[in-house]
Amino acid sequence: MSLFKNSVRVVIPNIKQCRLLSSTTVKNDELSPVFTNRNPRNLERLRIAYKPHGYYVDKKGKCFWHKLQLTRSSRHITASVVHFENGEVLKASTKEWAIKKHLYKTTDASAYINLARVFAQRCMESGLIEMRCDIKPPNDDGKIAHFLKTVEKEGIILSEPEQYETIYPWTRQRPEKPWDVTE
Repeated sequence: MSLFKNSVRVVIPNIKQCRLLSSTTVKNDELSPVFTNRNPRNLERLRIAYKPHGYYVDKKGKCFWHKLQLTRSSRHITASVVHFENGEVLKASTKEWAIKKHLYKTTDASAYINLARVFAQRCMESGLIEMRCDIKPPNDDGKIAHFLKTVEKEGIILSEPEQYETIYPWTRQRPEKPWDVTE
């Protein structure tokens, strides 16, 4: 399966106007007339991508682009980011030898904290800094609460921004566009 199935091709008009003006023209100075956007998550970052809402009778919790999932088995913990369309995008687990060899136990509180650090680092490196989290810890001082606090402390935002809705001419309120910089 290709990650770039939804790539966008843009043709630049008047390529002769875009060339650099110099007396010595080198082949590297010319611009390509075709640009292919190979970032399938670009529209999600701009908040204009489709976010599925599901049907009225469906189970709630379907409205997300990326979602955090925390799975605990009898021996290991797995944290993953799931995309609504493509499935699992990123994963960190105490099954991995590089993580497991530094832990005393693979299911205690320190394992949750260290797994959260590794997971947050992988998310930051891949550019996933906002994701939906439906996990509710049973108590405020438990392992899951420590995991969520550590993930937030490392810089991951556990909520997604709202999808930007189209503004019609008759719409009364005009929200700020997410791609405009007002500073």
